[in-house]
Amino acid sequence: MAGNKKKALKTIIPLALGGFLIWLSFSKLTDQDLEDVKTAFQTANYWWILLSLFLGVLSHFSRAYRWQFMLEPLGYKPKFLNSAMAVIIAYLVNLGIPRAGELSRAAALAEYENVPFEKGFGTIVAERVADVLMYILCIFLAFLAQYELIKHEITSKFPEDPLYTILVVASLGVGFYLFFQSIKKSQKPFFTKLRSFLSGLIVGVKSILKMKKKWAFLGHTLFIWAMYILMLYVAKFAIPETANLSVNAVLISFVIGTFSYAATNGGVGAYPIAIQQALLLYGVSNVGGTSFGWIMWGSQTLMVLVFGGLSFLFLPIYNKSIRRR
Repeated sequence: MAGNKKKALKTIIPLALGGFLIWLSFSKLTDQDLEDVKTAFQTANYWWILLSLFLGVLSHFSRAYRWQFMLEPLGYKPKFLNSAMAVIIAYLVNLGIPRAGELSRAAALAEYENVPFEKGFGTIVAERVADVLMYILCIFLAFLAQYELIKHEITSKFPEDPLYTILVVASLGVGFYLFFQSIKKSQKPFFTKLRSFLSGLIVGVKSILKMKKKWAFLGHTLFIWAMYILMLYVAKFAIPETANLSVNAVLISFVIGTFSYAATNGGVGAYPIAIQQALLLYGVSNVGGTSFGWIMWGSQTLMVLVFGGLSFLFLPIYNKSIRRR
């Protein structure tokens, strides 16, 4: 019973937070601002949004194909359509129950391709290692691209006294040292999970390096994340206020927007606010940033609902027809 309540809370709390963030986002807008947001939705060039969604579909197909490289050494070669539909269904499930998509994805292959659940899930965990490393790389590139802007934002809030800077750097160094010592020695649940996560990353990286088709796997990984960034880049042309954004601005927005998905189910409420706040750094108005954030989130969510729903319905039909033949 306690376990069921805990699972329910993990679903309800992010949804409630998402609802609050939606209210917060629009509560700060005047009546005129709301009219301007409505106008932006009505006048947006949705051909750019369709191109953005097409790139998103390509990333899903590439993810499904990449999955084959993890399953093949285990002796399994599932049909591509089954892998692709399982991937898209996983995104659909994550909208309702955070992080449950990976379970549904492994369950789909167990049902229709006879891949043991634990083996299928293990390959998904290894895939996530690659995705975590790619996200860290994106953060690093965003930091390099916007070093001067970040430096200005930090220095504008602190005194320019060199002694003060030395004290801050020294304090951070000591803080990081104590933190890593805590990770190594502490038996608290948080640090135990963190150690497990870091060791899982290391094991995952080693398994990828030992893979026969590691370069193909790496190529698909780079392609997937390039498509993620391109989705945002081409979509910026949909409304005039964001059309002239630089690649650096898009990269920063991508990093911040992606992080917001961890806060609520499917980024509901959180993603538009994250994009709006990121775009403020580049002179995009509150209305323009809000409009763009909601157009992006709405179109991506609609794509997941439509393709995920169709995949959920078509998956058993497709496999039934295969068995008949």
